Amino acid sequence: MTEAIASCLDSLTASAPVWGFVLIFVFMAVESSFIPFPSEVVMIPAGFLAYRSGLTTGIPWLDLLLAIVCGLAGSMAGAYVNYYLAAWLGRPFLHKYGKYFFLKEPALDRAEEVFREYGELATFVCRLLPAIRQLISIPAGLSKMDFWRFSFFTALGAGIWTTVLAFIGWYFAHLAGDMSYLEMIERGKQLIHDNYIYVFIVLAILVAAYLFVHHKIMQRKESAR
Repeated sequence: MTEAIASCLDSLTASAPVWGFVLIFVFMAVESSFIPFPSEVVMIPAGFLAYRSGLTTGIPWLDLLLAIVCGLAGSMAGAYVNYYLAAWLGRPFLHKYGKYFFLKEPALDRAEEVFREYGELATFVCRLLPAIRQLISIPAGLSKMDFWRFSFFTALGAGIWTTVLAFIGWYFAHLAGDMSYLEMIERGKQLIHDNYIYVFIVLAILVAAYLFVHHKIMQRKESAR
């Protein structure tokens, strides 16, 4: 599937100077919703094109920044679709009819299980994990998680992810002379796979810091009573 998507998007690169940021927003919104779509095929080439002055402004650093902002905005839009659909349709509907919309019941069960165990923290962490990245917004909607807290933790995780992918593309553009669209994506995915241990280390540090701060705040509230 990645090859087919990459081939289609490769044909759109000629329009990148005019429609690049719009395309980044649209495809990242799709990726962040319930439709299976790999974010690597969008943000890695975006970083690549930014370095090569292939986006709208022609100023590499500004194009990179705008690509990340548009990617994050798209990710948030897709996450809101999942959140509100889940809140509106409810669990019985999703489990009965979700399979017709790429939402398989085992995946929904797993997302709910993770969310029940880790709550809002899962909304952040799971945005950096494959397979469950998009689905974690659904149990957040089902549980009617506070909208602003949902937005904050989703933006934090999605922002890190889009930035990492964009910088991988930037890095490849710096190194490579010629690289096909598909080769860029495959090498980017392999680079992420080979270095995921560092992602987990950073996540562990962030989670530990969050739990420590949360514990301190709760202690102060208890002592103030």
